[in-house]
Amino acid sequence: MERENSTVVTEFILLGLTQSQDAQLLVFVLVLIFYLIILPGNFLIILAIKSDPSLTAPLYFFLSNLAFLDASYSFIVAPRMLADFLAMKKVISYKGCITQLFFLHFLGAGEMFLLVVMAFDRYVAVCRPLHYSTVMKPRICYALLLALWLGGFAHSIVQVALILHLPFCGPNQLDNFFCDVPQVTKLACTDTFVVELLMVSNSGLLTLLCFLGLLASYAVILCHVKGHSSEGKNKAVSTCTTHIVIVFLMFGPAIFIYTRPFRVFPADKVVSFFHTVIFPLMNPVIYTLRNQEVKTSLRRLLSRHIVC
Repeated sequence: MERENSTVVTEFILLGLTQSQDAQLLVFVLVLIFYLIILPGNFLIILAIKSDPSLTAPLYFFLSNLAFLDASYSFIVAPRMLADFLAMKKVISYKGCITQLFFLHFLGAGEMFLLVVMAFDRYVAVCRPLHYSTVMKPRICYALLLALWLGGFAHSIVQVALILHLPFCGPNQLDNFFCDVPQVTKLACTDTFVVELLMVSNSGLLTLLCFLGLLASYAVILCHVKGHSSEGKNKAVSTCTTHIVIVFLMFGPAIFIYTRPFRVFPADKVVSFFHTVIFPLMNPVIYTLRNQEVKTSLRRLLSRHIVC
């Protein structure tokens, strides 16, 4: 009988970002405009880097992968959220919820590890310039890329495995606009203390350690460039500043969501909204606005196609 009760829930009802119709309409229009403008921009960045023979350095290789990861990440939550704004009843199946949760953490962790790899790339470029071509050769870059994808998969599969072992026998209302670990875990009809502890360790502690490690690495880089020439110093500081901004945008909301016990806070939905919808689309754009080479390549690409 207990086993039967544990399989009663076959779908979840999403309560959404807000219950106000006016607020929903405003968010729908803003997200749609933002999505239609910024998302093509991310693909343009990828195309510009791939089509420009001068942008073959590892930095641009990783930047194009960041744009791809962020664009992929934005497809997990935003399109469904926009569709749900127009639906009378916001429902997601149990399998659909687990699938969304898997890709959310798979791509999110992949991006987190990519930022670590990009910090390593900058450290070698600034602090060990004579060894850069040896350390960051193409084979190593592809190996690092494979490692971060495998790391993201391992992180996500652990989250999903813990969720799949939980019984769900009602209620089935998720107080959010997408499926994520904290909200889904709270609906389990069993004691979830141990599961929450494991999930906080897997997500929260890992995120916090990566964040602190990234800040430490960029602090080392900035200290190292103090004695460099003005031109080299300015370029290194500009690049590192951009990376630090992305680190805070990526890790700040994640730390707020995953490094504490799964309790509800008023700001949870807003933080999740920016973390899953807005910031992922902005990250590559921020990089591009601070990188003269990529901006030049984009102008060249656009002018070539406009002339044609």
